Amino acid sequence: MQRGVMLKSKRELEQMRAAGRINAKALAAAVAVVEPGITTAEINAAAAAVLKQSGAVPAFVGVAGAYPYPAETTISINDELVHGIPGERRLKEGDIVSIDCGTVFDGFVGDSAMTVGVGEISDEAQKLIEVTRESLFAGIAKMIPDNHTGDVS
Repeated sequence: MQRGVMLKSKRELEQMRAAGRINAKALAAAVAVVEPGITTAEINAAAAAVLKQSGAVPAFVGVAGAYPYPAETTISINDELVHGIPGERRLKEGDIVSIDCGTVFDGFVGDSAMTVGVGEISDEAQKLIEVTRESLFAGIAKMIPDNHTGDVS
């Protein structure tokens, strides 16, 4: 087993960027359809269409578990744990929804998530989204050479 950091070539870095860009586009498509009344399956379909159009493979479909994972995204509403399975649940005004999308393209993986409000949300829910986003970027700022996991968390 190889240990340590594997340096990537310029081509590999561009392949990684391409996977990330496709994933970002799929996630943006999913977020764009979020509105009261839409089902989580319809949100998933928006991301799936972008992945298919881009020639990418969804990273989550078929992931092993008690049952193979059935969808291109994971979608959790309000206080649900992560990795909710898209289905016929409908979003309501005031919900907050977290959408996670993973993409395999040209041998590399792009994976990201976003949490958004559905219509008008409470001040408390908006604050939760803002503080969480600030925490993410504070952690990213600590991801520099020679730092360890403890320096980030």
